[in-house]
Amino acid sequence: MIYRRHESPGCGGCLLFLILFLLIIGGMPLLLQIFGFILFAGLTVIFLLFFGFWGFSYYIKRKVSEYEQSQTESHNHFVSLLVNILVRVAGEDGDVSKAEINTILNFFRTRLHYSQSQIFWVKELCKEAQHNTEPLDDLLSQFRESFAYEPRLILVDLIYQVLFSQPSVSEKEKELAQYIADFLGIAAYDQQSIRGRYYSQFHRQASDENRYYEILGLQPGASPEEIKKAYRKLSMQYHPDKVMHLGEEFQQVAEEKMKELNAAYQYLKGK
Repeated sequence: MIYRRHESPGCGGCLLFLILFLLIIGGMPLLLQIFGFILFAGLTVIFLLFFGFWGFSYYIKRKVSEYEQSQTESHNHFVSLLVNILVRVAGEDGDVSKAEINTILNFFRTRLHYSQSQIFWVKELCKEAQHNTEPLDDLLSQFRESFAYEPRLILVDLIYQVLFSQPSVSEKEKELAQYIADFLGIAAYDQQSIRGRYYSQFHRQASDENRYYEILGLQPGASPEEIKKAYRKLSMQYHPDKVMHLGEEFQQVAEEKMKELNAAYQYLKGK
């Protein structure tokens, strides 16, 4: 014997009962009047929903347009290529998930301190990037041809920031980040500085002293002359003036890197 659940009774006859009741108390005119009112109310709700959706879309597009016009062409081109590259990196497994898009948006919101209007813009760029069929190498070639070494360094740093903001980073993603750095012509010394910093923070294996060496791209036990040379080189590359044309948010990224470099240099110099 198989136990069968007792389903709740439906109300298939409720509508028929209501129609008969209305015919009895008011005849066909009352029935038409009530159903006409229901139809009118339904159409009104649909119109209001459509108008609200259209109004919100218009508001977003206007905010996006106003923000784009307020920025330099270099800034817009930099962010557009950055988003396209990040989306292409996220789609290396064959699909770009909603969680991966949210990771990119959250990066712009928390690390670059983007306002809601700016996030609207990045969302539009993400949508366009998902339909963009250009190969990753073509996007990287555009970036390499359009920007000098310092912005390329910032791009690689940002890619590592996005990757290591996830709960886990696969070996394939790490290899892809290194491939991008190689393609953009980032020196092995600078790659070590970026990679070492994020690897140590992610795995929490390095001591404070070793982390400071990694920030400067050095091996533990480097001489004072090597420390000074590394600091001077990196401080020139990450100087905010070098990325002024990219916009205020990327100047802030450079300033944060300068603070890290200064802290590392002061600690190791004191040692």
